[in-house]
Amino acid sequence: MGRMHSHGKGMSASALPYKRSSPSWLKVTAPDVSKRKARDLILKYWVISEIKVEENICKFAKKGMTPSQIGVILRDSHGIAQVKSVTGSKILRVLKAHGLAPEIPEDLYHLIKKAVSIRKHLERNRKDKDSKFRLILVESRIHRLSRYYKKTKKLPPVWKYESTTASTLVA
Repeated sequence: MGRMHSHGKGMSASALPYKRSSPSWLKVTAPDVSKRKARDLILKYWVISEIKVEENICKFAKKGMTPSQIGVILRDSHGIAQVKSVTGSKILRVLKAHGLAPEIPEDLYHLIKKAVSIRKHLERNRKDKDSKFRLILVESRIHRLSRYYKKTKKLPPVWKYESTTASTLVA
């Protein structure tokens, strides 16, 4: 998808791996037993690894991390490239299942945070015309995105962005 208020066409994107199964480095080698028991041990390991990944996701969410930050930590520190390939569901679904999902979607939250910081800058620098213009663009993105989230029922229909109460949303 292209950019909203610039000339970028949005061509580049990261390629998801074709293979949707869990990576080979997450397997555990079973002890020398019959093949059937070894298969059972591997299946038990997958259940344990799934639970451990979900526990890690919940632990990071309780620390106040966003779903994208959790994904970066799991990728870099724990070697889990795609959470969906291990658990069968995405990070946000795991958070919703445990009641830890953020009430405002992450992209909308970051836009509101940006608008609050621009507004704070404008209080100190009233003649900054470019920042006033950028604030208008950011707030139009917020309104457009909130309209989409209301339509898809990720936000309540009475939710409305107001610049006066925006700082309480991101605090």
